Amino acid sequence: MQTQKPLLPDGARRTAAWCGVLLLVAGVAAVAVWLCIALKTAVTPVLLALLGTALLGPVHRRMTTHGVNRSVAAFVTCALLVAVVGGAGYIVVSSLVETGDQIVRSLKDAGQWVIDHFGAADGTNVDDLAANARKLISKFGASAAGGLLTGISLVGSLVATSVLALLLTFFFLRDSDRAARLAHTVAPRGTGDMVEAMGRRAFEAVEGFMRGTTLIALIDAVCITVGLLILRVPGAVGLGALVLVGAYIPYLGAFISGAVAVLVALADRGFVIALWALGVVLAVQVLEGHILQPMIQSRTVQMHPAMILIALTAGASVAGILGMLLAVPLCAAVFGILGELRNGGRRPDAPEGPV
Repeated sequence: MQTQKPLLPDGARRTAAWCGVLLLVAGVAAVAVWLCIALKTAVTPVLLALLGTALLGPVHRRMTTHGVNRSVAAFVTCALLVAVVGGAGYIVVSSLVETGDQIVRSLKDAGQWVIDHFGAADGTNVDDLAANARKLISKFGASAAGGLLTGISLVGSLVATSVLALLLTFFFLRDSDRAARLAHTVAPRGTGDMVEAMGRRAFEAVEGFMRGTTLIALIDAVCITVGLLILRVPGAVGLGALVLVGAYIPYLGAFISGAVAVLVALADRGFVIALWALGVVLAVQVLEGHILQPMIQSRTVQMHPAMILIALTAGASVAGILGMLLAVPLCAAVFGILGELRNGGRRPDAPEGPV
């Protein structure tokens, strides 16, 4: 009996199968993003609480290993978080408030200097550019925050989100020992170990990212602040605070904060000091890229810079600044899960076969 010849060659059928898988994954991802946007009021505190838990997890574990009750350890850790974040926020805000007018004036003078020396069109001045920039910023801010804060005032929403995220962080820290049992409970039969391994790997990636980024941000801010103080650039502390905040948005935050520092130096101290300030910023970036990143984040998921920029763009389009803040940790978690799937749920140093 003559066998029927396939309609498509083997290569075309394999390609079609992979296209179907990609379409299925893209559809699931699109539905997940849509659900996150639709449930943003609940999703945002959960994601922020996960970041806080990843950052504070080592402190909580160290306290519990020394015999401290889990609830007491979680409460003390959250209180420490409030003290540190509140103190850092106070320093950042006070520094920017004290030197904000000076920095804005310096940026305005720097913009006028660029217009005067690079032959801009006649009649163009920095006030016109500033007015256009304000319009663009207002439009961007409206598009970034409008989807998140519909029907709720900005301050009230931020306070409610922060309080809910803090409470969730407390519960996540206190009940983190139950996560493995939960993974085995919700997973289909026979896949509990794999689900647990993927969850642990994703959380380890986010934990490493948060710890490494925080330490690198502190080192960058201190180095740039010291350099600007030596160069006697006005508003050095405020610019250092801007570097500290911007470091949580990889590449883009460092570029913007460094550019602001150089422009302020150009306006108030002249071209030579601006070049020195640029040298300080570039030296810190080289230190970060070639020493700090490999040393501090060597055990976390490594992502290509192009992938990080794509994640930042996608996060900004979905949820504005908050999306940019959450995009890279979420991508780190996804890459961790993919790595665990490649290992088949087994650690690289785990023995082959059953133990």
